[in-house]
Amino acid sequence: MAVRFLVRLLLATTAAATSLATNATAAGSRVPAAPGGGGDNVNTFSFSGFYSAFRGANVTVLGDANINQGALQITPDSLNDPSTFLTNKSGRVLYATPFKVWHRGDNGNKANDTGGKRVASFSTVFTVNFFRPKGMEPAEGFAFVIAPSADEPPAGSYGGYLGLTSAATDGNTTNQIVAVELDTEKQAYDPDDNHVGLNVNSVVSVANTSLKPLGIEISPIGTVKYNVWIDYDGAARRIAVYMAVAGKAKPVRAVLNAPLDLGKTVAEWSYFGFSASTGRKYQLNCVLAWNMTVEKLPCDDDNGKSLMLGLAIGVPVGLVALVAAAILAYVYVVKRRKVHGHDGSPITGTMIRSLAGGPREFDYRELRKATNNFDEKMKLGQGGYGVVYRGVVVRDHSSPGGAGNTVEVAVKKFSRASTQGQNDFLAELSIINRLRHKHLVRLVGWSHDNGELLLVYEFMPNGSLDQHLFSSAPGRQLLGWELRYNIIKGVASALHYLHDEYDQRVVHRDLKASNIMLDAAFSARLGDFGLARAIETDKTSYMEEVGGSVPGTMGYIAPECFHAEKATRESDVYAFGAVVLEVVCGRRPRCDIDGFHFLVDWVWRLHRDARALEAVDPRLEGAFDRDQAERLILLGLACSHPTPAERPKTPAIQQILLGSVPPPVVPPFKPSFVWPATDGGLDTMSTTAGTTTSHVSLSSASTWSGNFMRGSLSHAFEQDVSNSLP
Repeated sequence: MAVRFLVRLLLATTAAATSLATNATAAGSRVPAAPGGGGDNVNTFSFSGFYSAFRGANVTVLGDANINQGALQITPDSLNDPSTFLTNKSGRVLYATPFKVWHRGDNGNKANDTGGKRVASFSTVFTVNFFRPKGMEPAEGFAFVIAPSADEPPAGSYGGYLGLTSAATDGNTTNQIVAVELDTEKQAYDPDDNHVGLNVNSVVSVANTSLKPLGIEISPIGTVKYNVWIDYDGAARRIAVYMAVAGKAKPVRAVLNAPLDLGKTVAEWSYFGFSASTGRKYQLNCVLAWNMTVEKLPCDDDNGKSLMLGLAIGVPVGLVALVAAAILAYVYVVKRRKVHGHDGSPITGTMIRSLAGGPREFDYRELRKATNNFDEKMKLGQGGYGVVYRGVVVRDHSSPGGAGNTVEVAVKKFSRASTQGQNDFLAELSIINRLRHKHLVRLVGWSHDNGELLLVYEFMPNGSLDQHLFSSAPGRQLLGWELRYNIIKGVASALHYLHDEYDQRVVHRDLKASNIMLDAAFSARLGDFGLARAIETDKTSYMEEVGGSVPGTMGYIAPECFHAEKATRESDVYAFGAVVLEVVCGRRPRCDIDGFHFLVDWVWRLHRDARALEAVDPRLEGAFDRDQAERLILLGLACSHPTPAERPKTPAIQQILLGSVPPPVVPPFKPSFVWPATDGGLDTMSTTAGTTTSHVSLSSASTWSGNFMRGSLSHAFEQDVSNSLP
């Protein structure tokens, strides 16, 4: 039995090494789980974004496809003459390396070895965005494709052929093509112009599902990103397709589930990728991120036999080395546990302990006890980075008040105890560890035991600002005007410290009411630095890796962020402006009021009509300082200016709040949003070499705030007439 286990271990080790050799994972991205659970016998790759350097090295770009704006542009993305550059085009982008999809059976006992062939299972998820410039009708669709070669799309594959086939080749078994289409243009053979279909050697689907009854519109007027999951079971010979708006969990129910025998349809070695086309109409078909896991099959019979022969000869010798290595590994782990008293990550632990003036290190068991084993009743809140629990710990010598006494804390338990989770954990810790300001939440300590990542903060007895603005829970106090004004001043002070007073400029990137905590005196404390990044003092922005999304929360995100993909001090000021209006009005930044979907648009209309004070929270019943209210409304609108350079800086914001300078002058009509900006004074406004620099302008009749959802960034805008300012 032991020998059999070791043989399997050696086989798994060999497979894992090969998998790593073929892994083209983009920096910082996460590899999806292998089909069937195991990770030793699969090939994986993962892209959190796409860059020009990937061309030829990681992906093969064919036909009219391209890579720009951090995405795969399967059909052209251009502001040039549509009749020349956008219509009747077809393109493909394929992963650069082919995979063995089926193997002529030498393992008859395998579950997925039927009909003389063993077929590989695979699982993939990708993020796509379809955009109709200027609200045009939907055009031809897009497909995930399995192709026999990395050749150009066939001639004449534009229009309804999706870059897959042509009038001359459609339906030929020699195509050896399988595709999952997201079709947005109805042909005579289609059920409608909004469906998912399974294509085998033809654009006439062998199975399809209309998506409208499921509440999914592939190419809406606005810009929506979708995640598409495709799972193929090589044993059952079935394919399943799932689809949901990006950010939502994978649905339980597939939108399409159909039989498919890849062993009978595609080439033994095939390429995976994407294909799309345009006809007389056009839309942008963008892939923003892509993960894939493919089961690894034997290369050929001889290789398998050679491997088994090598094992038969090498195992007696290999056993000695393997057992010795196992003993050494065991001794090392046991010794580490005795020295450190836990199963902490040596890399993470060492890095944290090396921080100058590092925070207190807690034992995991102490925090588990402090939170009553992370009892749901102790839960304070939950966000994208984890769950926060209330707890009680014993003070040490570094704690205010001295050692021995107990103190209440907030324990943040990261939800992703993984590579990405560690990155989030270290990013937050390395920044907040050295921050010292009375309006920032103080870090008490940390723990990284048992694979769990935990941060310990001082407890804020009055919770978060949004709870007091919007919660109707019993005993929840309505914030009076004086408290609201002081909270805004506190947040402004904290932001000024981060932007201009700390030795490194820090961009928070997720400033919002739920991240503003209130202490016992209802004084504001800015917290949650999970998205924060430090930048050099001679820079104005932090360049974020293209990860398929813009960091932050809708309603607080500045419009230029969807184009520049950079968080800046100016974008923090925009979020601060959203918070100011939120506090004054008692309404969320994204809300429906008088036909508007965003608070800033409604307030700007009232300002234009000289009725700005009507925006003040009616629950205050007129108990507010009119001069201060007008000052805050004008400040909130100024911080919400479409042009980053026109927004006030934090020193000016503080002076305005103190009343030492007049409130800012705000135009009656909301200014146009212009991209790229023309001021030329910010790193925020830099563009990538080789990309278009034509201006995209929105008139004052456009509700630009919030209508930008990251897709093809040079086109991602929508003019919403129903919400316009006449």
